[in-house]
Amino acid sequence: MEAARPPATAGKFVVVGGGIAGVTCAEQLATQFPSEDILLITASPVIKAVTNFKQCIVTEDGNQHVYKKLCLCAGAKPKLICEGNPYVLGIRDTDSAQEFQKQLTKAKRIMIIGNGGIALELVYEIEGCEVIWAIKDKAIGNTFFDAGAAEFLTSKLIAEKPEAKIAQKRTRYTTEGRKKEARSKSKADNVGSALGPDWHEGLNLKGTKEFSHRIHLETMCEVKKIYLQDEFRILKKKSFTFPRDPKSVTTDTEMWPVYVELTNEKIYGCDFIVSATGVTPNVEPFLHGNSFNLGEDGGLKVDDHMHTSLPDVYAAGDICTASWQLSPVWQQMRLWTQARQMGWYAAKCMAAASLGDSIDMDFSFELFAHVTKFFNYKVVLLGKYNAQGLGSDHELMLRCTKGQEYIKVVMQNGRMMGAVLIGETDLEETFENLILNQMNLSSYGEDLLDPNIDIEDYFD
Repeated sequence: MEAARPPATAGKFVVVGGGIAGVTCAEQLATQFPSEDILLITASPVIKAVTNFKQCIVTEDGNQHVYKKLCLCAGAKPKLICEGNPYVLGIRDTDSAQEFQKQLTKAKRIMIIGNGGIALELVYEIEGCEVIWAIKDKAIGNTFFDAGAAEFLTSKLIAEKPEAKIAQKRTRYTTEGRKKEARSKSKADNVGSALGPDWHEGLNLKGTKEFSHRIHLETMCEVKKIYLQDEFRILKKKSFTFPRDPKSVTTDTEMWPVYVELTNEKIYGCDFIVSATGVTPNVEPFLHGNSFNLGEDGGLKVDDHMHTSLPDVYAAGDICTASWQLSPVWQQMRLWTQARQMGWYAAKCMAAASLGDSIDMDFSFELFAHVTKFFNYKVVLLGKYNAQGLGSDHELMLRCTKGQEYIKVVMQNGRMMGAVLIGETDLEETFENLILNQMNLSSYGEDLLDPNIDIEDYFD
């Protein structure tokens, strides 16, 4: 007989997920309803089931929580290139980042697989360790850049990096309370909250060697097979040394704990592998017994009020798929900034619905805007910065000062549709306005990017 469940706790608003979307959503609800108890369930007691019929959520520890409005913000899970291999590390949350730092202190060579934000940051931050970086694309960071911007940044990878870091002005969220208990294996696999943009600030990412940067890039390839040392020896395979000179490739005599065979037939040994190949929405715990509509990317479909296909259930952040009629200059990307905007807006929508008020779509979904930092450059991405969905019907304008700034503007029918700004360009506000107001800029031609013309004065 099943043990009696603890009595259900009732709350008007329940938010699931302790990441940036969930925390922002709960904080905003608490501001709007100061006298209500807002229940925030984080991933440490893993969520087991949502039963919409009774409007009740059951967590793994057997507790039931009754809700009137529920927001699911359970984030996304890393797509690991290989499950259950002790030499393959995924970096997604604070715990996995700290585990990575610990492994790195003993490492002479690591391999990074993937081409997203975390891979880009890692490659630049790691010192004193050989890095072999395998990407499936022609150029680095193709979610964020075209080949020109990638080229601009790649020169920075090869240089030593003595420069001071750019100071960050941002609220940092940390978890308080519970002393770090020794994490059992099941705990270690829990989905922690995704890393914010400053995740490597407090980590000393240094390997065993005395040099700063040593990076070799393998493009247009993926992982074909991973071998542990014993298997590798038995199969009498041969691996390559770290490529110093592209013309001469020699067989590696050193034995490594793990070997990676790439689809381009090259094999490299290393101390461990970092899998940074993107994420999938963490919908699994919520699907059983519920008929959520899912997007093509596997996320919970939400409408323009962050409402899923189930009554009184909302979703925000990486777990959801934006399924409304999108603005022509906005697209969903599973980024920290969007998780925060969605969490905030979902709370406003839940509040409005429970009070019977109507609410307009939030302004942050009018224009895609993301500010980040790669290779110690400020990077601003605006609108359709990679001409996403514009087909061949667009033109590009470029301005590049090597080592200093890279500016790319995407134009369509004389109107600015997107921009990539790398470096301290001071153009983001002007360009943001030009994309939003869709002014016809044909008459300015190439002058738009002329460094001798103060473009801000034109459009104040």
